[in-house]
Amino acid sequence: MASKAAVAAVDFTRIYSTLGLGKDTIAALQAFRKRHGDAQRIQSQYASQPTTVDLAHYRSILKNKAIVDEAEKVLKDFKVVTYDVAAHIKAIETFEAKAVGKAQATAAQIDVELKELQATLANIEEARPFEDLTVEDVGTAHPRILEAVETMVKKGKWTVPGYKEKFGDLSLM
Repeated sequence: MASKAAVAAVDFTRIYSTLGLGKDTIAALQAFRKRHGDAQRIQSQYASQPTTVDLAHYRSILKNKAIVDEAEKVLKDFKVVTYDVAAHIKAIETFEAKAVGKAQATAAQIDVELKELQATLANIEEARPFEDLTVEDVGTAHPRILEAVETMVKKGKWTVPGYKEKFGDLSLM
């Protein structure tokens, strides 16, 4: 009965719109819901029908009473087969536990990444515009650049390798 209340509480139109499902997925989901509703109606129809067999009625109609006696014996000897589903339920529960664990780990990882992205965004918003940067600011942020420039000056290299190929020669002469 709890499942019926849960199904009634689900707002499928909201789910369709908020999850951004495709037309094919929505159509398949609606078809599944229709089949489920039909199956529930058929089940309730059969559940309301009587389940007893009136053997006296068949004895009065049929000439061969041995058939009715054999049917009565089969009905009395009939035992409902029960299945041990504990192993299946345990497997489902372990799968569910693993899935929940992975989902929680993923959520924690996403939270960490989200915090890092928020810190990066805050850093970008607080940063000075490129036009306001000085050479000293770039040098303090990346000391390797200053080292590379000092090495090039010591060696007498006054041009950056690959600059002319990329930007062309801007000399007027």
